[in-house]
Amino acid sequence: MSSSFLRILLSLLLLVAGFFGGIAWKNRHNQPIASLDQPAESPGSNETRSGAVPPDQGLSDSELATIRLFENAAPSVCYITTTNVGYDFFTRNATEIPAGTGSGFVWDRNGHIITNYHVIQNADKATVTLADRSTWPARLVGKAPEKDLAVLKIDAPASTLRPIPVGASDNLRVGQSVYAIGNPFGLDQTLTTGIVSALGREIQSVAGVPIRDVIQSDAAINPGNSGGPLLNSSGRLIGVNTAIYSPSGASAGIGFSIPADVVNWVIPELIRFGRIMRPSMGMEFARQSFVQRLGLEGALVLDVMQGEAADRAGIRPTVRDRTGSIRLGDLIVAINKDKISSYSDIVLALEKYKPGEVVQLGIVRDGKQMTTDLKLDAAK
Repeated sequence: MSSSFLRILLSLLLLVAGFFGGIAWKNRHNQPIASLDQPAESPGSNETRSGAVPPDQGLSDSELATIRLFENAAPSVCYITTTNVGYDFFTRNATEIPAGTGSGFVWDRNGHIITNYHVIQNADKATVTLADRSTWPARLVGKAPEKDLAVLKIDAPASTLRPIPVGASDNLRVGQSVYAIGNPFGLDQTLTTGIVSALGREIQSVAGVPIRDVIQSDAAINPGNSGGPLLNSSGRLIGVNTAIYSPSGASAGIGFSIPADVVNWVIPELIRFGRIMRPSMGMEFARQSFVQRLGLEGALVLDVMQGEAADRAGIRPTVRDRTGSIRLGDLIVAINKDKISSYSDIVLALEKYKPGEVVQLGIVRDGKQMTTDLKLDAAK
């Protein structure tokens, strides 16, 4: 066999070997690489072959509790916008001018919505947007400026309303967790968390009367949060967010909430009567600045309504005698065991009583201390 024939045979063998080797190489690279495309499952792994991870995996128990609290409470929280009606000077056409925004929450399935009084103060129109994005015109049912609370009503179907669970505030403790839901700066359904920083605080209401036993927390409360709920770790209402302490107007870590125990007795009266039905003593009082200028401490009786409670109890008003001199009336210094230093103390003290009850007044008359009984009338 000649050498030229052997060279030709060897070339053919090399050509065939290269052909089949190339096919094998191509098939190898068309197979998926398990280490890159499909991670190998380890024993006990909860991951699926698609790479999906269960949503709760990797979250702590406290995180899961907060998530569930928000998911349960958020449908009860609503967004409130207010407008004023303006008139064009030349055409006299009416236009609606945005006035403000705030938060609120569903009180019952009758459509009652709770918010702060200052959210709807001086507004001509209010609109409530529920968590499902449905929008409803609201009408004012009742207001209590002295407590910074108001009740609106919308005609939404009961099936779309989820009332918030209401708790108590008399057993709160400094350091316990709190959760605030609202609409700061118009950003709806916002959750902030914190702790109870202090209890028994006092803030000034729109009406100029102090609101006592207010809850202080460090949960971020910004403009637009007003009227939203403050919740405990079980998701129950413990307060209504009402104010912040901040030189800049934004949250500085100090927020105040009206306690749930106040809300629980004020709201039913606002729904039924439109206002707080305090009992009346049938008297008017002098301005506190005048009392202070006289160097006195208490509530000075300026006038007594004829035939009403104070008149029947023999309370003396402030009068001007024939010589033109002013004779000071009785100075109320106590109602039962409550010390009275100003008219605001009288307003707060009367919250404990109902019309028809008898209270003992501690008074100073002509420099002498004495007591007298007074039967409270219903407020008119």
